[in-house]
Amino acid sequence: MIPPNYEQSTTNNEQRPKIKDLRPNGLINVTTRIDIFKQMLVNDPVNTTILFGLAKEYEKLGADPDLIETLDRYIELSDDEGNAFGMLARAYERTGQRDKAKDAYQRGITAAVAHGHPGMADEYRMTLSTDYED
Repeated sequence: MIPPNYEQSTTNNEQRPKIKDLRPNGLINVTTRIDIFKQMLVNDPVNTTILFGLAKEYEKLGADPDLIETLDRYIELSDDEGNAFGMLARAYERTGQRDKAKDAYQRGITAAVAHGHPGMADEYRMTLSTDYED
């Protein structure tokens, strides 16, 4: 029996807490979207659009270890413009991995500059100068 406020995963036998979607109808929840993205990756494991979508769902859920793992795969396969590095850095911060967060911000600056996103690069530089001053 599945406890109240839990649901059965569609891809395995896990029971996960229900997390309401922010949409007014509430028909699709975060864990269902995660399961959908995972199933899509079974058929297309190197699709960076799907990986980024899955990462965004993990971010909403606050599942930082899964977020980090997914973003690492995404970054390995894509030419990210900087956004994923910021997401990765913040996940590392939340898990207490400051050295990895600092490195992710630095890599994000490089990517943002290379892709013509000076505002993003400046934001990451400011974070490094205020939060990572040695």
